[in-house]
Amino acid sequence: MGTQAPDTDDAFVANKKADSQTASDKKIDDWLPITSSRNAKWWYSAFHNVTAMVGAGVLSLPFAMSELGWGPGIAVLIISWIVTLYTLWQMVEMHEMVPGKRFDRYHELGQHAFGDKLGLWIVVPQQLVVEVGVNIVYMVTGGKSLKKFHDTVCSTCKPIKQTYFIMIFASVHFVLAQLPNFNSISGISLAAAVMSLSYSTIAWGASVDKGKQPDVAYGYIASSTAGTVFNFFSALGDVAFAYAGHNVVLEIQATIPSTPEKPSKKPMWKGVIVAYIVVAICYFPVALIGYWAFGNKVEDNILISLEKPAWLIAAANMMVVVHVIGSYQIYAMPVFDMIETVLVKKLRFPPGLTLRLIARSLYVAFTMFVAISFPFFGGLLGFFGGFAFAPTTYFLPCIMWLAIYKPKRYSLSWIANWICIILGVLLMIISPIGGLRQIILQAKTYKFYS
Repeated sequence: MGTQAPDTDDAFVANKKADSQTASDKKIDDWLPITSSRNAKWWYSAFHNVTAMVGAGVLSLPFAMSELGWGPGIAVLIISWIVTLYTLWQMVEMHEMVPGKRFDRYHELGQHAFGDKLGLWIVVPQQLVVEVGVNIVYMVTGGKSLKKFHDTVCSTCKPIKQTYFIMIFASVHFVLAQLPNFNSISGISLAAAVMSLSYSTIAWGASVDKGKQPDVAYGYIASSTAGTVFNFFSALGDVAFAYAGHNVVLEIQATIPSTPEKPSKKPMWKGVIVAYIVVAICYFPVALIGYWAFGNKVEDNILISLEKPAWLIAAANMMVVVHVIGSYQIYAMPVFDMIETVLVKKLRFPPGLTLRLIARSLYVAFTMFVAISFPFFGGLLGFFGGFAFAPTTYFLPCIMWLAIYKPKRYSLSWIANWICIILGVLLMIISPIGGLRQIILQAKTYKFYS
């Protein structure tokens, strides 16, 4: 009997260790931004998704239309809307496909589909490019819109450098970045969602009011065939950028409570449908009416084409600023979660206010610095749009679906997923080419820190 005791003791110690580990893990999970709060309602999902999706990208849609032309432009808009709604539905479904487990982060789903190591390597770099890319582009957009507001309201004032406006915009985020989790930014997100609907309405309403311009032309603006083709590629990236909510959808769903009787996918999907209706109300009128009014002379931000009435354009630019503040935070939250997970779980830093203050402030400072250095708005959209948005939005969910559910060959689900994968891969290859060319062309005339 005496020989049994050490084994029993070892088992007891091991159990105690495991218990304390799960307790400390739970404590960390309760602190991390994605898993700390799970009491969101379905309408949180609706306005978080609207804020994530209807970004400033909507303002570049008339410009994308001018590079695509009427037929291809309308087709690309409609196909993107359908494909991304389908892939978003797949992600919402896959959030809880393993009973008793939730995939709260995009990379956790990737790890389940492709294996622990490979899943991380496939998903995390792409997700980071998207989220950090969006944050940088939104820094530029926020700064540009603040400058436009200032110049419109005070046309006789001394001009101020765009760099300073980006800094002003960033200063808001040094404060807001300290909000702990998704639910704590729901008020900002709601305001942002309302603003996106408002400035989209102003953009197309003012275009209708202006009417068709006397010298309007709908032909391709590039003088050479190569130029037309490259512009077409870049425009595809702009459209891909406009449908980028998938990168934060699992993280948003993680905030909704879930039980076996009431899984989170039901309220989440309800919110997504509302969000997608709002997306259609914002995107289609802006793209089509903006292009109808200005033709191929439209600017890469429709609000710049609409010079008057000054007060309305000033208001729209201010709405863009408020919206982009909310959007920045939605996309930054999963990045904060990744940074804090690494710092606390891998590097064993104690979780707390000091860690959060330093880590998040450094991130905001980094995105501000890059935005000040490279503010080529249109080209950046095209480049990032194809490079990382196409995989995470158009075809990664389909590949995961095929890997996990293994639908029967040539069944409807199998065919639909393969169509999405082929379209997504084409988009990933061709749109960065156009975006990069635009950046190179704009860089020729660009002065640093202007």
